[in-house]
Amino acid sequence: MKIVLITGGSGGIGASVAQQCAAKGMGVIVTYKRHPEAALRVVKEIEASGGRAVALHLDVARTETFGTFRDALLDIVSVTWEREQIDVLVNNAGFGLFNPIETVTESEFDTLFAVHLKGPFFLTQKLLPLICDGGHIINVTSATTRVATAGVAPYAAFKGGLEVLTRYMAKEFGPRRIRANAVSPGAIRTSLGGGLNDEIEALLASQTALERVGEPDDVGRVIAGLVSDDSVWINAQSIEVAGGYQI
Repeated sequence: MKIVLITGGSGGIGASVAQQCAAKGMGVIVTYKRHPEAALRVVKEIEASGGRAVALHLDVARTETFGTFRDALLDIVSVTWEREQIDVLVNNAGFGLFNPIETVTESEFDTLFAVHLKGPFFLTQKLLPLICDGGHIINVTSATTRVATAGVAPYAAFKGGLEVLTRYMAKEFGPRRIRANAVSPGAIRTSLGGGLNDEIEALLASQTALERVGEPDDVGRVIAGLVSDDSVWINAQSIEVAGGYQI
């Protein structure tokens, strides 16, 4: 059984990844920052369907806690699956901020950087010994790295950095046969950045070839497929999952 760790797994895309991976027979660990009840709900839904899942607290902006998290992860993997390693790390945790460049504060900039680039870098570094040879790292990026959208410059810049980092992970972890890929969602119906109102949703749908915004499961199914054995030759790629957004 593959064991998958998903950061930010209490809702939205992360919760969908957890459910889709569990449906493929994988063991699932979801992390949460502020909403343990939401993470527990994901765990219970997976268990109700016959899967196995657990939830752990993690703040990806606080790199100084990663050692403690690694120890807790090792304990829970040992107790739950009688294993000492995981197979997949999905760096998904994130948040949205809409603010033009001229008004972004240094504090906002630093927090976006910590969550979307620094955190995934050092969490991957800390957990690398726990990822088995032949494992897989998925970094969730964003279609805003391709399409310039006014108001999200820092977010898009750091997601772009994460996309580049993905290729370097694939290169450096190749001797251990650890794959690394980025998945780049377009407009998805989640609570990120406050969610979508009817007007914004209609605008985004009009800019998408398939004429709708995406659902979390549209992305979750892709990630679950990527980490399965059906996709072992896909490596160092950035895969946009956006329904043909602004093409």
